[in-house]
Amino acid sequence: MKIVLAILLVAHGFAHLVGFIVYWRISDFEEMKYKTTILNGKVDLKDIGIRIIGIFWLLLALGFIFNGIVLIMGLTFWEVQALYISIISLLFCILCWPDSKIGVGVNILILIIVVLNKNLLFIT
Repeated sequence: MKIVLAILLVAHGFAHLVGFIVYWRISDFEEMKYKTTILNGKVDLKDIGIRIIGIFWLLLALGFIFNGIVLIMGLTFWEVQALYISIISLLFCILCWPDSKIGVGVNILILIIVVLNKNLLFIT
């Protein structure tokens, strides 16, 4: 279970890189094109604002990747880190809806696993 969760955390981290790459105009993806709006087009952040959002996507990516490594190393603070990163990621996924709708589900899954683990201690 530990390996599966670590892979999920790292993969989710790499998925967050898409937000950085698109919002910094490094590349576009079929599923996500450059735009300066959030909240399903209701708020326009202009170019500088969306770049700031892109930096947060990068930081979240690094956080998830680091968290997966921490879990594999057996360090005990992975749960708290996963909890906070997933909550922040969930908020950013909601802000950038609908482009990040898959991320909402992944974050909820990670949060469920962390809460169950805290109560049942099945990942050591």
